[in-house]
Amino acid sequence: MQSKATTIADYLSELPADRKKIISDMHKVITKNLPKGFEARMSYGMIGYVVPHSLYSDGYHCTPELPLPFMNVASQKNFIALYHMGLYANKKILDWFTDEWRVYSKKKLDMGKSCIRFKKPEDVPLDLIGELAAKMTPQEWIAIYEKSKPK
Repeated sequence: MQSKATTIADYLSELPADRKKIISDMHKVITKNLPKGFEARMSYGMIGYVVPHSLYSDGYHCTPELPLPFMNVASQKNFIALYHMGLYANKKILDWFTDEWRVYSKKKLDMGKSCIRFKKPEDVPLDLIGELAAKMTPQEWIAIYEKSKPK
């Protein structure tokens, strides 16, 4: 579900009470741990963490006027979602995350290629998300993206 909010504060204010605190907490832990250079902003109707044009002027190849997306947090209809492109693009980070998941959670990992789904707010391992956010710099993400983007 994409929001029409134009700011992160507006996005958080429109969330239902049962989602507002955990998504706000996710945003705080991500911004605290994300390497310097990424920017937090609304992206694709969700809270996004992007590589700004000042670091990567090409932007996202599908829509170059937009900055290069990296992570997103969203309140979807049936779950809370964390999208992390590094999980999809870097097997080492994916393997690390799936191993660490077992340390932080007794729940079965519900994951797509870059999407981690949480049914309940109490299922979100904030410390693990903070560690994940710190795993890749903007420069590392740009290098991986450059190698994999369509020519």
